[in-house]
Amino acid sequence: MANKPNVRPLVPHFSSGPCAKRPGWNLENLKNALVGRSHRSKPGKARLKRAIDLTRELLNIPASFRIGVVPASDTGAVEMAMWSLLGARGVDVLTWESFGEGWVTDVVKQLKLKDTRVLKAPYGELPDLSTVDFSHDVVFTWNGTTSGVRVPNGDWIAADRQGLTICDATSAAFAQSLPFDKLDVVTFSWQKVLGGEAAHGMLILSPRAVERLESYTPAWPLPKLFRMTKGGKLNEAIFEGETINTPSMLCLEDYLDALEWAKSIGGQPALMKRADTNLATMEAWVAKTPWAGFLARDKKTRSNTSVCVAVVDPAVKALSPDGQVAFIKAMAGALEKENAAYDVAGHRDAPPHIRVWAGPTVETSDIEALLPWLDWAFGEAKASLAKTA
Repeated sequence: MANKPNVRPLVPHFSSGPCAKRPGWNLENLKNALVGRSHRSKPGKARLKRAIDLTRELLNIPASFRIGVVPASDTGAVEMAMWSLLGARGVDVLTWESFGEGWVTDVVKQLKLKDTRVLKAPYGELPDLSTVDFSHDVVFTWNGTTSGVRVPNGDWIAADRQGLTICDATSAAFAQSLPFDKLDVVTFSWQKVLGGEAAHGMLILSPRAVERLESYTPAWPLPKLFRMTKGGKLNEAIFEGETINTPSMLCLEDYLDALEWAKSIGGQPALMKRADTNLATMEAWVAKTPWAGFLARDKKTRSNTSVCVAVVDPAVKALSPDGQVAFIKAMAGALEKENAAYDVAGHRDAPPHIRVWAGPTVETSDIEALLPWLDWAFGEAKASLAKTA
């Protein structure tokens, strides 16, 4: 059994959403938030427009793409896109973890689209990307948060596609390179890579997506929150900072603070480097740790944000599924009790594992301090298992 480490992470926040705040964050950073003011006031709209403009700058989004602040986090953004755009042609839905499975539910069970193919892979793997039919619309997650598996790049996406690509990029945006020439809809939430507050999403539309909105009317009714057109034309105001519903001006100020921090450290290249360094630190530890492995076995598809560590110890793998879940809960509980790591148990729908958020708001020094604690927590849980055997 490993000895209890002496050094704890200074910031033990390793949750995969809401994620760790940016280094140096303090409530004082939000003192100029327009609380008590209308989001439709001149300064309110200016702040929302600033968030859109900084998002465009940091992600290198083409000027021809529209960017909107939308309700209900990334889920709201993805569902706005699917319910507004799908149905004009066949659909391929890719799924290899729980959020992709959620989009399958929308397409197959809620929208009940008939000409649909579901391309599915187990946790830790990707579907065969070469089999995607780009005469269809294609719905997929770029980074599977609950499996730690991401697509390696955009090379598999056809440049001459007939359908639209709808990409849930919530755990990828800012930490991974997104090829906007291959993506027609991109979504993410403030609460992920930049550690903003929850409940707000970003919806990014290519000119091809806008053309679909203006030329196609779905067969089903759309609630007000999903409506992006007016009189058959795109409601441009949504993409200039006039949100469909009331946003939190406090959350907006927090997102602006995160964007300004990201810009100050060197923008997206610096953010990607920080996440890559965190992943490399964890990979070096796994390489020398007999009990640990990755759900994402292929290094080319391993996430640098939601890093999913599997327990490969034979005695633990021999446990029943419920027993393995209990083992992970024991590890996570011990870490939280010691204030060494919060919220690191893997997603309930995934195979039992420890999930560590390693995005760019997490300092590498905190990852380094965490790793001995993971060894300690494994030893504690293994000792308890031996006592009950």
